Amino acid sequence: MSEIGSVLKGDPRLENLRWSRRLSLTSRILFVNILPLVLLGGGVIYVDAYRKQLLDERFKLALVEAQITAEALAGATRQRQDALLIQIGKEQRLRLRVYNPKGELESDSFALAPPSFDLPEPSEVDQTDFALRMDRWFDRVVGAPALPDYREPESDDVADWPELTRAREESLTQIVLRDAPDGTHVINAAAPVGLDGETLLLTRNPVDITESVREARSTVAVVVLLALLVSTLLSFFLAQTIVRPLRELVQAAVRVRQGRDREVVVPRLPQRRDEIGMLARALSDMTGALRQRIDAVESFAADVAHEIKNPLASLRSATESLAKVQDPALKEQLLDIATHDVQRIDRLVTEISDASRIDAELSRAEFEPVDLEMLLSNIVSAREEREENEGRKLVVEINGGPMSVLGVPIRLERVIDNLLDNAVSFSPTGGEIRANLTRKDGWITLAISDEGPGIPVEKREKVFQRFHSDRPDGEDFGKHSGLGLAIARTIAEAHDGTLVATSRADGKEGACLVFGIPAKR
Repeated sequence: MSEIGSVLKGDPRLENLRWSRRLSLTSRILFVNILPLVLLGGGVIYVDAYRKQLLDERFKLALVEAQITAEALAGATRQRQDALLIQIGKEQRLRLRVYNPKGELESDSFALAPPSFDLPEPSEVDQTDFALRMDRWFDRVVGAPALPDYREPESDDVADWPELTRAREESLTQIVLRDAPDGTHVINAAAPVGLDGETLLLTRNPVDITESVREARSTVAVVVLLALLVSTLLSFFLAQTIVRPLRELVQAAVRVRQGRDREVVVPRLPQRRDEIGMLARALSDMTGALRQRIDAVESFAADVAHEIKNPLASLRSATESLAKVQDPALKEQLLDIATHDVQRIDRLVTEISDASRIDAELSRAEFEPVDLEMLLSNIVSAREEREENEGRKLVVEINGGPMSVLGVPIRLERVIDNLLDNAVSFSPTGGEIRANLTRKDGWITLAISDEGPGIPVEKREKVFQRFHSDRPDGEDFGKHSGLGLAIARTIAEAHDGTLVATSRADGKEGACLVFGIPAKR
């Protein structure tokens, strides 16, 4: 994008384009593809809810176990209590401690039998362990409250355990959650034993909860990271397949706009069969059409200057000579020349004005049904009344029907008039002009033939060029502008039709101009 940036720098008309680059397609594709994965990754954090649910269940279990064990110990002999502590502690993986009414430790299941679980000392735990660090990071992210650390007291008595103190004072079971040095949880439940003032302390280390939560987090994290990696790579690949050709198109479009290179090649991307390929080919075609239009405008302007310059030079010469000439006959001749040149310039200006605005008018015009047979009949009648055929016989033939088309009536009339004017110009006096109107295969064609010298094959396209000046012998100079057939073809093509020059179908000498237009369905 650096090349485009340097080209666009300082151009206020492209400020919106510079702004859009801040939110490039690459960024948007990445955002759209990665956002769901980020949200899924957030699910790793909410595994904390799963942990809380498990802990709540263990809280309830510890509460019930403490109460049941306390009831079983109440009134039992010391020997029986020790046996119960060993049995329950082993089966339920608990540490059970009984404190006498004075608050002193009286029995400990871990002292009576091998411990059912082992909690490491803080000095034995590697604080850089990845799992431990991840636990702490997740706790901070979800805002989990800090738990007190679990520490075994040196002199074990009631005063070392606040939950025991509350259980003795309130005669209700108390439960507390603490953090072990290795990141696991420790649940302590304290319950009064009978009415003698003894107290039970139940300790559980639910390692399986921590392991399940860590495993769930790890599984989700690995899946999310892999999906994130694949999605990022695919996003970059997709972005490049979209952004790179768009950059090429932007660069070409900017060069076309700035006009730095007249022959800018807009990439057509023929290998792309998607919307970007369609866009590239449409831009390429549009640029080609625009270049042709600009060339045509420039050529037209040069032709206009050339065509007007000749009568202007003649007019200037005539007007400058008038002041010097004394002979009345010569003065009258100079005035005729000046009048003729003024008429020629007027005709040129009118034709040029028509030729220059005809495209714009037709692009905005609304087509309507037009009966070409009736239109041709009216034109022929009007021409005969005005004696515009200049002694030529006009024969009309109709083959098939109906002759209805969609178009602009006044412009279709202009096509027919121009073709008839051309035939009159090239036909000899007393000659015959034939207008054959035919409908076939969904097309309506009007073929106008004259008895003139005909048009050589190599010149049949040139006659449609603007200001083409190959006129018949004996015709007054400047009588025609050379725009008639060019205007007629422009109108024909604007109606999705054609206009071509050919020889007569009957083999006789003369030219034939064929106007074709789709029939109205």
